[in-house]
Amino acid sequence: MSVAFAGNSTTGTSREAGPLRVMIVDDSVVIRGLISRWIGAEHDMEVAASLRTGLEAVNQLDRINPDVAVLDIEMPELDGLSALPQLLAKKRDLVIIMASTLTRRNAEISFKALSLGAADYIPKPESTREASAADIFHHDLIQKIRHLGARLRRKSAVASPPLAPASPAPVARGPVARPAAPAPAPAVPAPSSGSPSTRPFSTQAPKVLLIGSSTGGPQALMSLVTELGPVIDRFPVLITQHMPPTFTTILAEHLARSSRRPAAEAVDGEPVKPGRIYLAPGGKHMRVARSGADPVIALDDGPAVNFCKPAVDPLFTSAIDVWHGSILSVILTGMGSDGMRGGKDIVAAGGSVIAQDEASSVVWGMPGAAANAGICAAILPLNQIGAKVNRLFAGDRA
Repeated sequence: MSVAFAGNSTTGTSREAGPLRVMIVDDSVVIRGLISRWIGAEHDMEVAASLRTGLEAVNQLDRINPDVAVLDIEMPELDGLSALPQLLAKKRDLVIIMASTLTRRNAEISFKALSLGAADYIPKPESTREASAADIFHHDLIQKIRHLGARLRRKSAVASPPLAPASPAPVARGPVARPAAPAPAPAVPAPSSGSPSTRPFSTQAPKVLLIGSSTGGPQALMSLVTELGPVIDRFPVLITQHMPPTFTTILAEHLARSSRRPAAEAVDGEPVKPGRIYLAPGGKHMRVARSGADPVIALDDGPAVNFCKPAVDPLFTSAIDVWHGSILSVILTGMGSDGMRGGKDIVAAGGSVIAQDEASSVVWGMPGAAANAGICAAILPLNQIGAKVNRLFAGDRA
C-alpha cells in the first residue's frame, strides 16, 4: 500500500503521468483501512492521506494536494457536508466523492452535496463483513475514482498544455531500463478523436420516452425534466438511473419538484400512463410488459446487468415488445456501456437514440458507447436535449 503526504505544488508541475492521489476522510478506522488497501492495490492510484475528520482534511489539504477525496458524511469536529465547500474553496478542481450508509437522511445529504459541488456519491455497506456488499462497494468506488480522476486530468491537460522546453531535450542513445509495470487496471475510455457518425431519426412518431443515466445522472435528470413538461403531459416517461434503494426514493421526489409533474419509483404491475415519470427503484430492474392491451411495469429481482441493478438495457429491450419502433430513448452521462445494447435493439426495431455529448457529461461512458456504436440520431449537449425531445414528440422528424 502506498501512503503519501505531499507538499503543496507551487511550481505548476503537472502530475498527469503519475498515479491519482486519493485522500480518504472517514472516522471509521475499518473503512479507512479497507479503502487504503484497495487503492494501494491499483497501479494508477495511491493513498495521499488517510484522515479521521473533515477538519483535518481542510487543514491539511494544501500539504496533501490530492486529486480525489473520498469524504464521509458523519464525522466528529467537521462533518462531510460542512467540509465540502471549504475543501472546494481551497482547491476548486478537487474531485469529491461522498460516502454514506444507506439511510434516508444520508441520501438527502448526498443530494445536497451534489448541489454544492461534489462529483458523485457512493453508498457504504452496513457491514463490511458481508462479502457481496463489500465487493460492490470496492468495485464501484475504484471505478468512480478512476473515471472521475481521469476526466479531471483530461480537462487539466486541455486547460494547461505543457510548455515547450527552453532547449532541445537530449536524445536517448540506448534503451532505458524501466521497472516492470504492474498489471494494467481496467481501461478508462479516452476522449473521442472525432465526431461519431449519426443516423436519421425514425419516421415513426414516438409514443414513449425512455432515459438511462449513471454517474452525474441525478444532476442531469433534474435539469432535463424541467424542460419536458409538454412531453410528460402527453406521454409516459420511464427512467433508469444507476442508484441504490433509498436514494431512488429521494431522486423521485427531486424529479417531481423539478418537473412539477408526478414522479415516483415504479411499482410492479402498475399501468404505464401519460402524465407521470416512472423511476426504476434501487435494487430492481424495471421492465415493461403488456397486460391485455395496456402497458404495465414489471419489476425484476434478477441478477445485475452490466454490473448494475437497476440497469438500462432491460428497460430498453422490454419496451420494444410494447411500443415497437415508436420509442425515443436518451442516454445521459454515466460510466460503462449500459444502454448501448438496448439502444441497438431500439434502433433495429425502428426507434431512435439521443446521447449526451462528451463535453457536458460527467463521464462519457454510457453515451460515448452508444455514440461510438453508430446508433445515435443526435449527440447533443445536455442543455439542448430537452428542446430536441419536445420537437420530436411534437412531430419533428429531423
